[in-house]
Amino acid sequence: MSSHKSGFVNIIGNPNVGKSTLMNAMVGEKLSIVTAKAQTTRHRIMGIVNGEDYQIVYSDTPGILKPNYRLQQNMMNFVDAAIGDADIILYVTDTVETADKNADYVAKLQRLDCPVIVVINKIDLSDQPRVMELMEYWHGQLPKADVIPASAKERFNLESIFDKIVEKLPVSPPWYDKDTFTDRNLRFFAQEIIREKILLNYSQEIPYCCEVEVESFKEGEERYEIGAVIYVMRDSQKGIIIGKKGAALKKVGTEARIDMEDFFQKKVFLSLYVKVDPDWRESRRELRRFGYEE
Repeated sequence: MSSHKSGFVNIIGNPNVGKSTLMNAMVGEKLSIVTAKAQTTRHRIMGIVNGEDYQIVYSDTPGILKPNYRLQQNMMNFVDAAIGDADIILYVTDTVETADKNADYVAKLQRLDCPVIVVINKIDLSDQPRVMELMEYWHGQLPKADVIPASAKERFNLESIFDKIVEKLPVSPPWYDKDTFTDRNLRFFAQEIIREKILLNYSQEIPYCCEVEVESFKEGEERYEIGAVIYVMRDSQKGIIIGKKGAALKKVGTEARIDMEDFFQKKVFLSLYVKVDPDWRESRRELRRFGYEE
């Protein structure tokens, strides 16, 4: 057992560079929400990949941002914790963003002792000269890091990232049972699936004012019965979420149910309700209830 390798591979980077798409591709399960909107990931979500002689514990984190309210501050605390407890950091950038965005985090990476792998994602949206230029730039910024161009969406060059991770993993027994694939329970994934549908179906500030809580989760022989509440900050938002004659909420419910049945491999009966909670993004008590405060 002495040559077994195991470690925490924490994925960080700015919003919209494809961190969640990369983690889902590396884990082979859809654990993190993936949409084109910023701040899609709010929690740290772990995905675990097991082999005969290795265990990789991936951790997806919220995109780096300048916090405007307590929820965002707590999201950035998750990122800082991920930098602090990583065995390997996967810093994801892409061919689209300006490379010096949130440079203070790159400065933190320069000071780290643990291995850093820079993934230049979305190379399918670029050309070779630009990718070479970015590789040179990142070698200059983080001389000790490995720099790997990839496309998570097209699943291109993921094997190189995987091989590099396994090479750099510390020798260690597994941290989790070998049949575990995430540290989250089914209730959490039900919430995330509903939240993804809100992000996809509503525009502007609406998704950022919403939180989802699964209040009941009954596991029957034939199906799961799930009751969830969507919290919003104002009555006007409640009206938008529900829509004319309840049509918008019904659409979210149907799409979420279909995804849940696919994810859980079981029939789902889903009830959705909408409630107003004006202070949830700032209230310590509420944020603790939703899992954003220790």
